[in-house]
Amino acid sequence: MAKAPKLKVFTTAIGFHDALVAAPSRAAALRAWGSDRDLFARGAASEVTDPELMKEALARPGEVVRRLRGSEAEQFAALPPDRPSKGRIRSAKARTDKAAPEKPKPSASELEKAERSLQDAVKHHREADAAAKARVEAAQRARADLQRQQRREEDKLRAIRDEAQAAYDQAIERWRKG
Repeated sequence: MAKAPKLKVFTTAIGFHDALVAAPSRAAALRAWGSDRDLFARGAASEVTDPELMKEALARPGEVVRRLRGSEAEQFAALPPDRPSKGRIRSAKARTDKAAPEKPKPSASELEKAERSLQDAVKHHREADAAAKARVEAAQRARADLQRQQRREEDKLRAIRDEAQAAYDQAIERWRKG
């Protein structure tokens, strides 16, 4: 029987979380994180040696375990102090110092067009379904009317036949006596 590979615990930062994974190798850890880049070579991932941090990941090998890095207050405190907020006006120097121009916000026009097309199609389909349902109901009413008319006609003809049968039976009876 093959011996199971020894597991190591690796970590990388994902947003405000540390992503821990128990895996046999760095490559296996990268696959678990879904990374196609070597985060270890960039210094963005490392092996964990703290037994407390390793405990939960070793209990769930191959599964990515997320742990919040610090409190919300600690995370905001770690932000650089000179970072402008969204509403702040930037100085002329800051605007000219930018390495790359800001990318324009992607247009939602195609999405909006697709949504309108979908809504139009749904409305059209509902109307067509309602019209088809009305035609079915009209056909069912017409069929019910036709069946009532046929029953009346059949009842009338049965009555005529029954009278003719009775008259014939009387005639045969008279003939036999006769």
